[in-house]
Amino acid sequence: MHGSLVTSSLIRETTENESANEGYRFGQEEETYNIVAAHGYFGRLIFQYASFNNSRSLHVFLAAWPVVGIWFTALGISTMAFNLNGFNFNQSVVDSQGRVINTWADIINRANL
Repeated sequence: MHGSLVTSSLIRETTENESANEGYRFGQEEETYNIVAAHGYFGRLIFQYASFNNSRSLHVFLAAWPVVGIWFTALGISTMAFNLNGFNFNQSVVDSQGRVINTWADIINRANL
């Protein structure tokens, strides 16, 4: 996503006969892309209110999105590996003498939802 976003919003520094990459130096201070163009492209790609006006928040999102995806994938794989297939409210909470302490989960079980 980052590559398509940058490619679609590059500020052209060269002629049409040269590669767009020729106009940039590694480590240069000035920006190489137009954030307004990136905002418009990202708004059309996802939806209008998901785009960012601020370059820093855009880069935080582009860095955090794959990380969160990897975390949730790992969580899903671990859930399946340990056979944790949902919430199990079938066991009641008991005190030290073995008496049942009623909870909302017991009421849901009695309602047979």
